Amino acid sequence: MEDQDTRADALTAPAVARNRAAILAVLRENLPASGTVLEVASGSGEHAVHFASALTELTWRPSDPEPAHRRSIEAHRAAAGLTNVLPPLDLDVTAPTWPIDRADAILCINMIHIAPWAATPGLMTQAGRILPAGGPLVLYGAFRENGRHTAPSNAAFDADLRARDPRWGVRDLEVVADVAARAGLRLDRRIALPANNLGLVFRRA
Repeated sequence: MEDQDTRADALTAPAVARNRAAILAVLRENLPASGTVLEVASGSGEHAVHFASALTELTWRPSDPEPAHRRSIEAHRAAAGLTNVLPPLDLDVTAPTWPIDRADAILCINMIHIAPWAATPGLMTQAGRILPAGGPLVLYGAFRENGRHTAPSNAAFDADLRARDPRWGVRDLEVVADVAARAGLRLDRRIALPANNLGLVFRRA
């Protein structure tokens, strides 16, 4: 009965199957060969187990502030049986302190546009604190560039987000990069990905 209950906690996010291969390619090129990767806002946990199964020399530390998401992460972790995925942390990106003092890399997928703006400076400030020199912060998602959406689909997505919560919305890449710079993170790579998304790699100075 306990195993059945655990499986019932496992959530499925359809977008994971669509974007995980593209994100994994970015991670292969930009993560360190070994160490701990903190994933911020892990959601269902499907990304974490997929990446951990492919990048076995890295230890994955998923996190999420939502209890239902942490239960899902734990369910996927148990089902995968991977030794390099740690239990999920209860991590609120806007909190003044995080329950982790160091990570060799940070990954954040599709969070900053589905969160209040305070999440972005919170993420950058803490990344600048816990990453080592040269350590990467990898972001994935839709962004505006030069004050404009990069595709009509992204403009429609932005409108939908703001209708759901006026604090949400597709962010301007230049503004995000400026916030990162003030936290000691430089934009190292901008990678165009399918469905008008970007992979952004920041590194601690």
